[in-house]
Amino acid sequence: MIEHNKNKTYIMQRTEIKDALRCTSFGQPINVRGWVRSRRGNKNVSFIALNDGSTIKNIQIVVDLAQFSEELLKPVTTGACISATGTLVESQGAGQSVEIQLTELEVYGSADPEKYPLQKKGLSMEFLRTVAHLRPRTNTFGAVFRIRHHMAMAIHTYFHEHGYFYFHTPLITASDCEGAGQMFQVTTKNLYNLRKTEDGQIDYSDDFFGKMAALTVSGQLEGELGALALGKIYTFGPTFRAENSNTPRHLAEFWMIEPEVAFIQKDELMDLEEDFIKFCVRWALEHCMDDLEFLNQYVDKGLIERLRSVIDTDFVRLPYTEGINILQEAIRNGHKFEFPCQWGDDLASEHERFLVEEHFRKPVIMTDYPKDIKAFYMKINDDQKTVQGTDVLFPQIGEIIGGSVREENEAKLNDEIERRHIPMKDMWWYLDTRRFGSAPHAGFGLGFERLMLFVTGMQNIRDVIPFPRTPKNAEF
Repeated sequence: MIEHNKNKTYIMQRTEIKDALRCTSFGQPINVRGWVRSRRGNKNVSFIALNDGSTIKNIQIVVDLAQFSEELLKPVTTGACISATGTLVESQGAGQSVEIQLTELEVYGSADPEKYPLQKKGLSMEFLRTVAHLRPRTNTFGAVFRIRHHMAMAIHTYFHEHGYFYFHTPLITASDCEGAGQMFQVTTKNLYNLRKTEDGQIDYSDDFFGKMAALTVSGQLEGELGALALGKIYTFGPTFRAENSNTPRHLAEFWMIEPEVAFIQKDELMDLEEDFIKFCVRWALEHCMDDLEFLNQYVDKGLIERLRSVIDTDFVRLPYTEGINILQEAIRNGHKFEFPCQWGDDLASEHERFLVEEHFRKPVIMTDYPKDIKAFYMKINDDQKTVQGTDVLFPQIGEIIGGSVREENEAKLNDEIERRHIPMKDMWWYLDTRRFGSAPHAGFGLGFERLMLFVTGMQNIRDVIPFPRTPKNAEF
C-alpha cells in the first residue's frame, strides 16, 4: 500500500539511515526503509522513529497528519516495516541533526501491537533469549551483533596484514584425542537399531565414514599441520563441546580463533597474544564507538574505560608458581575463595580475576603451568614439572586466550601420550609431523564469544551469539 500527497509516485534509491544521518543535502528528496521503533505525536503531527540496523541511531520521520489518512498510518506501529520518502531537513528537536518530512509512505509489513513481543518497555535478557529470532531488532542486540561483525573483520585483517594464511580445518573429525565424552557424534546410523560388535561396542563399519566421527572441539591439531608447511596460519570457525555446563561462560557451539606459527618460542608467542588482542580492542574503539557508547551507558558503565586501559598498558607476565603464591598470600590476609588454589590446581575464574582485577589491575599472561593440568602436546620445561603454557587472563572474563609452545620432539611427545594413555590410533598423521621435518612451533586459541563478552560488556555468553546452543536448548 502506497500513499503520498502528490499526483506522481517517485521510485527512489534507498539511503541507509547511517548515511542519511550524516547527509547535509537539505531540501532534497530522500528514501529510507526500516523498522519502526516507536511512534508518537498529537492530532496534527506524528513522529516515527525508524531504524534499519545500519546504526544504533534512529532517524525521525515527521508526518503531517493532514496529508495522510488514518487508515494508512494505523499499521505504522512498533515493529512494522516501512518505506518512507520525504524531504531531508535540519531537525528542530534535540538529539538529532536531521529529520525527514514525509511525502510518501509504503507499509511493507505490519506488527500487531497485541502480539509483537518487543514493545517499548523493559525486557529482560532471559526473556529476549526466548525470542532470539527478533532480539537483533533491539538496540542492545543490534549493537552487539554489529560489533561481532567488526571483531570478525579485525581478526581477518590482523592476520592477513601479518602474513598469515587462513587455513580451513575440518568440522567433522575422527580424532578422539580430546575425549569422546565431550564430543557430539556424527552418524547416519539408525539409532533405534544399532549393530554391535562381539565385545558389545557399536559397529561403525557400515556408518558413513566407516568409523566413529564427531564434531570438532578444536582445529588446533590440523592447524599445526598447516603451520609446519605454510609457516604461519590461523583458523576461525565454529567448534563444538558436549559439556553439560549451564554457566554464563559456556556454549555448546562457539567460534574459535587459532593461530599456529612455526619457528617461534614462548616469549614471541606472548608478544603475539598481546599484540593481537590489543589490535582487536583498538579496532572496536575505532570502528564501533556509537555502539560502544550505547552499551557503556545502558549495559556496563565502565566498558569504554576498561577497553582503553587494555591497549594503554603492558600485560603482566606471571609464572603459575608465582601466581599461586600471590593467591595463598591473599588467603592468609583474609580473602575468601570458593575453590582451593594449591600448587597443581587448575585455577578457577575467581582466582584468575583476583590476579587481574585486584592484585595487578591489568591483564596477565600466566605461564609455566603444572604439566598434569595441561594438554599432552605442550612443551615440557627442563624442570619436568611444568609446561610452556601462555594463558591470557582478562578483567571480567578470566581466561580469554589459551596458548602454548608445542612439543616438537617425537620421543618426548610419545612419552607423554603413553603416560596419559591417550588413544592415538587415528592420529598417525599428527605424529608424522614430528617424524618428517619437525620444527619448533607454538599457537593459541581464543574463544570468539569470550572476546565479545569483554568488548561489549555483556554478562552472559548466550547474549553475544545470535542463536546460542546450550544444554536442552537448540531453538531457532
